[in-house]
Amino acid sequence: MGPSTPSPARRFLVLGLDGGTFDLLDPLMESGDLPFLRAMAQGGVKAPLTSVYPAKTIPAWYSFATGLDPGELGIFGFTEPNGGPGHSRLVQSFRPAEAVWDRLSRTGRRVGVVNFPLWSAYPVHGFILPGMFSGSAPTFPANLRAEVEGVIGGEYPSELPVFKDASRDAWVAAATRSVVQRGRAAAALASRHRPDFLFALFRETDRLQHQLWTELDRPAAEIPEDLRTFWRAVDTACAGIDRAFRATGGRAVTLVISDHGHGRIHSDFLTNRWLQEEGFLRFRSAPAPVSRRLFNSLLLPAQRIPGMTRISRRVADILREGLGASLANLVVGDASFEQATAHIDWRKTVAFSYPVPEGIYLNPFNPDLASPARRAAVLQEIRARLEKYTSARIEVLGPEQIYRGRNLRHAPDLLIRVDDMRTEPRMDFAYPRSLIRNRPDYFCGSGTHRMDGILIGAGDGIRAGANPGAVRLIDVAPTILEGMGEVGPAAWIGRSFGARLGLAS
Repeated sequence: MGPSTPSPARRFLVLGLDGGTFDLLDPLMESGDLPFLRAMAQGGVKAPLTSVYPAKTIPAWYSFATGLDPGELGIFGFTEPNGGPGHSRLVQSFRPAEAVWDRLSRTGRRVGVVNFPLWSAYPVHGFILPGMFSGSAPTFPANLRAEVEGVIGGEYPSELPVFKDASRDAWVAAATRSVVQRGRAAAALASRHRPDFLFALFRETDRLQHQLWTELDRPAAEIPEDLRTFWRAVDTACAGIDRAFRATGGRAVTLVISDHGHGRIHSDFLTNRWLQEEGFLRFRSAPAPVSRRLFNSLLLPAQRIPGMTRISRRVADILREGLGASLANLVVGDASFEQATAHIDWRKTVAFSYPVPEGIYLNPFNPDLASPARRAAVLQEIRARLEKYTSARIEVLGPEQIYRGRNLRHAPDLLIRVDDMRTEPRMDFAYPRSLIRNRPDYFCGSGTHRMDGILIGAGDGIRAGANPGAVRLIDVAPTILEGMGEVGPAAWIGRSFGARLGLAS
């Protein structure tokens, strides 16, 4: 017997905190910094929300929106292959898959989407204000950005600039202002357009955690005041959007979710360097000049010299952009996989990692890999050697193991997860060893993603203290549809957990 149909009058607000994790939010809720989120959790439900793998912003948010896993969407990272090895492009869209707001729009529900990662908006029964890719991405309706900027009295915020250690304080202040303005914009749109469904995303949370996790991973009282101020701004923005959404009337539910969790980076695993060490990736000539090899050999040991960390951070700031980056490339060469492709022996190379860092791809240009049996044998050999690697714990996953979808044309042949995601896979050849323990401070950022994100829910029909059990990111969209009296598409991989919250009663 299927679930009973709830009243179609119920409305849904979904607030996305990119990279949100209870490892950080719990202490801040307990300290009183997040009164709105704390009240929601106490009066509703709170549970970890399992992401997709790779747990990256684009495949994760796109999987949330569509109820489909990356294997069905064919999206496994920010980029996808576009030609031969070393050529890729940014993922263009989750479409032609249908997002939860698309289906609601088709049934006559007014919908709103704020800051979802899209290159361009498209027609819906409501509005879409895209985010992430471009600060000037077309909106729907076309005058929506002008409307928003008239309300908030300035430009609608775009993505934060590249972080530099020397401008840390100003960067955090900019992130806080961005959250305030984004919250004001979403609240105004909720009041003016009265959507039945509204999604609003804060990307700043993830950006801050990537750069400053070591400052956040402390008891709440020891977190720097400007970072606590940032999180108070997030909480206040969420409260303002919630208040505006509920003021337009009707039964309403608010969900706060994240696309993945967050934690500290402990190490880096250079997958292509490992493939080279094991003989799976072969070079015709040295991929880097002598200057880079000398630079690499000296830089990591130099971090043990007192005072070197502070100096190296300043140097990293200079070398990240503009003339500094051009100078670095001139002196020590480009260590990227794209640059290395010209030196790789593609007739002898068996496997490489590109363009998804968590992925390993068999080389389609090696004539020895023409038969399915040979390909299977090589994959088994790579898997066995990775699983026996003693310096780190490497899980090796085949796409068919973790995805129900079968749109695997762009999928890696194998995916790896290193030290339970405490070690981050990289594709470049920047260092002479495959594993970098005790990650230097001059690296860009101290935080990385984890599988468990957040789910906090409260509102009409949600039982306080309900136990939703194990819930996945791809289950959220079907839950929203059921809660609004709609039936999810049979092709959706996600399944509603509304009955466990009380929404289906």
